[in-house]
Amino acid sequence: MASTIALNSSTATRRVSGAYALIDSLVRHGVEHIFGYPGGAILPIYDELYRAEADGLVKHILVRHEQGAAHAADGYARATGKVGVCFATSGPGATNLVTGIATAHMDSIPMVVITGQVSRAAIGTDAFQETDIHGITLPIVKHSYVVRDPNQMAQIVAEAFYIASTGRPGPVLIDVPKDVGLEEIDYIPVAPGEVKIPGYAPQTEGDLDQIEQAIALLREAKSPLLYVGGGAIAAGAHGEIQTLAEAFAAPITTTLMGKGAVDEHHPLSVGMLGMHGTAYANFAVSQCDLLVAIGARFDDRVTGKLDEFAARAKVIHIDIDPAEVGKNRQPEVPIVGDVRAVLQKLLAQLDHQDKPDPQQTRAWLDQIHTWRTDFPLLAPIYPDSISPQSVIVELTKQAPHAYCTTDVGQHQMWAAQFLRNGPRQWISSAGLGTMGFGLPAALGVKVAVPDEQVLCISGDASFQMNLQELATLAQYGIDVKTVILNNGWQGMVRQWQQTFFGERYSSSNMEVGMPDFVMLAQAFGLKGMVVNDPAELSEAISEMLAHDGPVLMDVRVRRDENCYPMIPPNKSNADMVGLPDKPRP
Repeated sequence: MASTIALNSSTATRRVSGAYALIDSLVRHGVEHIFGYPGGAILPIYDELYRAEADGLVKHILVRHEQGAAHAADGYARATGKVGVCFATSGPGATNLVTGIATAHMDSIPMVVITGQVSRAAIGTDAFQETDIHGITLPIVKHSYVVRDPNQMAQIVAEAFYIASTGRPGPVLIDVPKDVGLEEIDYIPVAPGEVKIPGYAPQTEGDLDQIEQAIALLREAKSPLLYVGGGAIAAGAHGEIQTLAEAFAAPITTTLMGKGAVDEHHPLSVGMLGMHGTAYANFAVSQCDLLVAIGARFDDRVTGKLDEFAARAKVIHIDIDPAEVGKNRQPEVPIVGDVRAVLQKLLAQLDHQDKPDPQQTRAWLDQIHTWRTDFPLLAPIYPDSISPQSVIVELTKQAPHAYCTTDVGQHQMWAAQFLRNGPRQWISSAGLGTMGFGLPAALGVKVAVPDEQVLCISGDASFQMNLQELATLAQYGIDVKTVILNNGWQGMVRQWQQTFFGERYSSSNMEVGMPDFVMLAQAFGLKGMVVNDPAELSEAISEMLAHDGPVLMDVRVRRDENCYPMIPPNKSNADMVGLPDKPRP
């Protein structure tokens, strides 16, 4: 068995173990960090990982729970666009990854997930720590493998990275039986980009005729709206979207996944739409005559009552996944392709034509300005308590360029409303809505971009789901600043119980049993802070950001604050509650 991993371009065969072939293949595909937790079935792989780490080829981050490994790899991928990698052993180790895999699948995040498995002869015998993780995860992965022959290891890894990162990105699972990791083979590496998979050929270039049809609709529209989703982030289409919007003087709204695809300080930006989106974005989508969906999937949290969503509008839908086009809303012009490639082609065609009339949307932009003035997004100020919105505003003021992760709930929506993030700086579980995502995702982000400021914005309930990852921050000195908006509730659950369930607060109060978060941080050797007084908030945040190392800040916010605007279930986007009493469209 080879004792070290030696990267070279030689294709000569060498006698190595299946585990060596795996680790060497990962390094060849540019993997620099792996998040994981060892166990019996994956020990042959960790043994080779030990050698690779000793040679400085890769760094392993030991998390405290396998779910944390999946979320950390996810955060790493969202911040960089690279494929995130995580390891877990068989049985409970593998099943602990499931929530993280589902999170990545719902949000189309490229990951390669590697699990140990019992030896081939024991598969199907209910052996110790055996689970069929391949079968369990079939609905929540883009593709999956069980490595039955170690000679196929290099090819499988190359395919996994190719599948995870091309077309619509997503997680790919590789399940490795223990004896496959130990067995020696004649190893021939497979370089990145060398694989060809029959039947898998993502369509990246949009059809020119359909692009011309889209241009014609854009030229006709008097009240267009660009509706931008996570596909724009994945494609890196930020510049093209802004150019398109400026060319047609078309306002831009984003989904929760699309935050950062446009500069929200730009005058054409109307912020996020949907259940807790801005009033002016939701009014705009209700009144527009053309909706240009760019890498968005018409999710129910965006559309509200689907048959009333953009009911007056013709639709152009650009997406790399043909299964999404027409799934929830039939477009007049469907364009299948990579968002950036399609927009580049569209803009190139536009360059050869007469320029659009910038005055055509003047009345539309004036109307949106009126809505923005009448229904502004404001952070309330209270003399005797801290509003959660004001915490987000202060963080934005003092750390305007930070990468921000969130957990799920009211704090997530307030963060989405008030943060102004750049591309890939907004990292949040959107599709699955996974509590416990924020802290491990943040550690993955900080590992990915060590020179950038990284904040985790959490709630007291969400934070307790994966608080053990404070130990990972402590072990590696990962400088994540975590801010808990602590209202003593499962905040969004409480808001729904108040609004729709007769104020019957069933199992949503978190006060009894809540830890002292300052003492908790100190128990892990980290700095802990608590803020109760609104007059101390600004200085406390400044102190937190200046500290050299991880910080856990507990901000005691107003307990009964609700997140508005809000679209009630089965209502249209225009039917928001929590708005000022002014005329609506």
